Amino acid sequence: MNHYENAIETFGLTKKFGDFTAVNSVDFYIPKGEIFGLLGPNGAGKTTTIRMLCGIIAPSEGKGFVLGWDIAQDAESIKQNIGYMSQKFSLYHDLTCRENIRFYASIYRVPADEQSARVESLIDELGLREIANEQVRELPGGWRQRVALACAVVHNPPMLFLDEPTAGVDPIARREFWDFIYGLAGQGVSILATTHYMDEAEFCNKVGMMYNGRLIKIASPDTIKSEVPGFLLSIECNRPGKAEKFLRSQSNVLEVSLHGAQLHALLAKEEIKNAILKGLKKEGVEVMHYEFIQPSLEDVFISMIEEQASEEISE
Repeated sequence: MNHYENAIETFGLTKKFGDFTAVNSVDFYIPKGEIFGLLGPNGAGKTTTIRMLCGIIAPSEGKGFVLGWDIAQDAESIKQNIGYMSQKFSLYHDLTCRENIRFYASIYRVPADEQSARVESLIDELGLREIANEQVRELPGGWRQRVALACAVVHNPPMLFLDEPTAGVDPIARREFWDFIYGLAGQGVSILATTHYMDEAEFCNKVGMMYNGRLIKIASPDTIKSEVPGFLLSIECNRPGKAEKFLRSQSNVLEVSLHGAQLHALLAKEEIKNAILKGLKKEGVEVMHYEFIQPSLEDVFISMIEEQASEEISE
């Protein structure tokens, strides 16, 4: 095994497909044993970044190192020493859960005399005992996801890549999944995860926010939330659509986003709250509840994307 300071390091990592730049000069690093979350909408470049780091596709420009290996020159060494799980992880549907995990143990060259103990240990750790002998095709999404995770970590990799691993899985199963991931990080495993779910980003030591192939921000979740300018007012009302239209027309309202029946309005100054509430009442909107809140990562991300989009328009 290589000696390395950080689990991942990238320098100007870029991937072009013809005239399209999918990943644009990305720089970041992940210390050993940390969870790094890559957030962004579809098409932001998250999956392309992971595929380069896993040695699946070669970068067009820049450099990347995983566990000390160069992604352009040492792809096979990288593949043997990482775990990689995506929402389209290839489980064999006509095999049982146990048979799938054992198959991946052999693919990853887990010594034959250690395979059984490792497989059974993962079955217990991930709560798969009751369905261990069932064919994968019979299982709902949350159970398949656990089996896929067991297959991805059966060889005890020091680095784990998770590409939208919980897409389409219910919230309870997602929470259990992340509890297990947290445990792996506690054992020194380094983790890079991409996700659409902002609550999952709260599990990460650091998050990178990606938009149009660029990393627009890297920091801890708490740091990112604390840096949002203005004051975030949460409003619960009877006509959110009409309220949103009114709020967007106000010059002192920096951002507006709709969260079900609630509106989040980012105010330039705290004291304009009363004028906003009076204006809503005049518009025929009944406000049932309001309070100033700490921004969520979703609020931050919406704010950052709108800022980036306006900068691109003005360029």
